[in-house]
Amino acid sequence: MPHNDHPLSEVPAQARKGFWSITVVLFGFTFFTSTLWAGGSLGTAFSFGELMLVIALGNLLLGAYAATLAYIGCKSGLHTVLMGRFCFGEWGSKLSDVILAFTQIGWYAWGTATVAMILVETTALPEPMETGLMVVFGLAFCITAMIGYRGLDWLSRVAVPVMLMFILFTLYTGFGQAGGVGGLLDQEPTTEMGFGAALTIVIGTFVGGATLATNWTRFARTPRIAVIATLAAFVLGNGLMVLTGALGALVYHEVDIVHVMLAQGFVAMTVTMLLLNIWSTQDNTIYNFGVAGCNLLRTQRRRLVTVLGAVIGTGLAVLGMYDYLVPFLILLGTFIPPLGGVIMADFWLRHRGRYPALEHAQLASFHWPGLLAYGAGSVAAFYSPVVPPVIGVLTAALAYMVLTHSSRPRPIGTGHRP
Repeated sequence: MPHNDHPLSEVPAQARKGFWSITVVLFGFTFFTSTLWAGGSLGTAFSFGELMLVIALGNLLLGAYAATLAYIGCKSGLHTVLMGRFCFGEWGSKLSDVILAFTQIGWYAWGTATVAMILVETTALPEPMETGLMVVFGLAFCITAMIGYRGLDWLSRVAVPVMLMFILFTLYTGFGQAGGVGGLLDQEPTTEMGFGAALTIVIGTFVGGATLATNWTRFARTPRIAVIATLAAFVLGNGLMVLTGALGALVYHEVDIVHVMLAQGFVAMTVTMLLLNIWSTQDNTIYNFGVAGCNLLRTQRRRLVTVLGAVIGTGLAVLGMYDYLVPFLILLGTFIPPLGGVIMADFWLRHRGRYPALEHAQLASFHWPGLLAYGAGSVAAFYSPVVPPVIGVLTAALAYMVLTHSSRPRPIGTGHRP
């Protein structure tokens, strides 16, 4: 491991990657079991036509948000938490570090608990072994993240094609058992959920990941590669996972592809898919924590921070983080998107599409327009009756534009003369 993936600086040109490398890593990130669970919560609340509309619109909004940040990440060579130094200030950026690190630890805890619980269920191991398995997998999942981008790339090149094959096979089997399109159209909702709440869940499943997609798109050779790869992963990849979870709920009354595959009788395939599915996201998730932690602590020791994050996430898994997924998703969908709104407004409006070199930039300790704009976006999202993530992004960006404009000194000679 001769290099450390540039946790506190721009990615240089010689370290940039091509389209397939960026795409496969992002797909490995978005193929995640919790997304299936979120899709399952929608599957019983809407007719099939309404369900497809929610999934399509939610993932298009999520993809557009992620792709915009991905473009900025490629152009600047910076990841999201480093961008936070420009829009929140040298010390103010620690706000985004803490928020984004917390989201990734939450996902890491959930994934670690999931793999242990389902392995006990599928292999008839004694239930008391769940805690031991959480500890083993919680530490093992961080190995490829410790290696860095290369480790994520290696695992994803194996995991993504295998997972895609399993998912498509499961969808095909379930589609046939449901009676085709006619059978799906005949399904009636058995629960109730508002359209706005459904969009929030679809976006909330991976809005934290979308905000951190810059961790990989900063390695892209061109902005075009970054944008296309991100759209593919967050619209098609994440959309496919939500759809699979929703159909599983409709046909098998299960919200997890693992349980769906068990219902279809594919035990060995289920265990294989589970390990690949969880691992290829867990290593990305704890890598994100390591990057955010490096900026928070101002340290280059990314691998040490990654291991510490894995220990914390494993501890949360043992303590029962698994039971709090739905409120966690709502929390993400409310308070994460305004961060991206401020970053985008700062990059395009204040810096005119180009950051100065980070090591030479003169940064205030706290950039109050950015912090206040984030607060405004979060409040708007929290109280919004419709699609809080979208309202949060737009409000934060607009507030930043107004606050930045009003805080600029007025040139001498301008203004109204008496």
